Amino acid sequence: MQSNSLVHEAKKTLQLSLPIIFGEIAQMALHLIDTAMAGALGYKQLAAASLVLAVLNIPFVVGIGMTISVSQLVSMSHGRRDAQKVSHYFYNGFWICALTALIISLGLEFGKGILFHLKQDPEVAAMAVPFLQLMGWSVIPMLLFMSLKQFADGLEKTRTAMIITVIGVPLNILLNWLLIFGNAGFPRLELAGAGWSTLITRTLMFLALGAVILWHPVFNRYIAVRKNQWRLKMQTIKELLHIGIPSGLQIGMEGGAFAVSGIIIGSIGATEQAAHQIALTCASFTFMASLGLAQGSSIRVSNAFGTRNRQKILNIGKSTLITGLLYGIFCATLFIVLRNILPTGFNDNANVIEMASLLLVLAAIFQISDATQAIGAGLLRGIKDVKIPTILIAIAYWVIGIPLGYLLAFKGNMGASGIWVGFIAGLSCSSIFLCIRFMRMARKV
Repeated sequence: MQSNSLVHEAKKTLQLSLPIIFGEIAQMALHLIDTAMAGALGYKQLAAASLVLAVLNIPFVVGIGMTISVSQLVSMSHGRRDAQKVSHYFYNGFWICALTALIISLGLEFGKGILFHLKQDPEVAAMAVPFLQLMGWSVIPMLLFMSLKQFADGLEKTRTAMIITVIGVPLNILLNWLLIFGNAGFPRLELAGAGWSTLITRTLMFLALGAVILWHPVFNRYIAVRKNQWRLKMQTIKELLHIGIPSGLQIGMEGGAFAVSGIIIGSIGATEQAAHQIALTCASFTFMASLGLAQGSSIRVSNAFGTRNRQKILNIGKSTLITGLLYGIFCATLFIVLRNILPTGFNDNANVIEMASLLLVLAAIFQISDATQAIGAGLLRGIKDVKIPTILIAIAYWVIGIPLGYLLAFKGNMGASGIWVGFIAGLSCSSIFLCIRFMRMARKV
């Protein structure tokens, strides 16, 4: 009976998560397309694009973390069938995300000079500045889009944003073709053209999703009560920030750990850096499914938390963790079997391919813990437990993972492999900490 219930919950979570997963892959594709098309101009343009994306990464993912609070509280209110509260959380969450986006964009605009102080090629830094400015301002429509997406996702309408995101991919390619290379009579803007393409695409995506939410019958009941519920309230803002700030820190600490590790590996050598980038790109791609499962299970748990349905919370949690475990085993097997083939799609240097093959074996080992730690964090957000998990994640990555990786790399003479063993340790500890905490906290609901 219990196994049947777990299978049923796993199917429902997968059904909700699949559009989120496709949307995450499409978002990742937008960044890869910009980098690849800019790289066609030359290696310095590619270096400039990579530099900007690295600088953007941490503030951007912190902003994404802030938007997560919208789906959590909307889903909880939806579980209670409280349309008034859903509308209220949506409105307050939207303006928090708007303010967060503005702060990030202004920070990037006024801090653009940092590009000249990162020991980069001066020509590369000069090329990167206008691209950083445009990408920085594009954070505003992107986070506004994400706030609307989280609202729709919290109501379990996950296909809406996914469709718009997927449509955005060919639009971005077309705009890049026109503006980067100056085709069809458009000015040749080179790297700045990629920035304009992203800004235009993200703005149109935000406007499209906004139009759907304002005028589609599915969302009418939440828009109809705007006169009563669309007002800022300090208590509501505190509730949203209670989830949003720790969520942003959680995602930022994980992204920051990988960013710092990449810098450390870059100090070892170019071959190691290239191999690391190949393995990390493969691991990042498989992680999109884990991230989608984490978001889907978080929404469903938050919905059940709204009605204090302890057994449903536990069933959703257990079934999603088992799904993540099976998915991790599948990805690990794939990485091991294809370890000598996958790197050839990125580079033809024999030394890089050999090292990337070794790193893919290490990446295979942490596929299970990477999937389960992401799901564990999502499940805990679903029951509004965010402060202690943030501390646990900080310990796993910054007290255990990175220091151990550094020691193994330089004191243990393991090089890049040592950093990746640190990844394994950090992700495994994070997974164990978060999963144990979820099982304990869920029983107290």
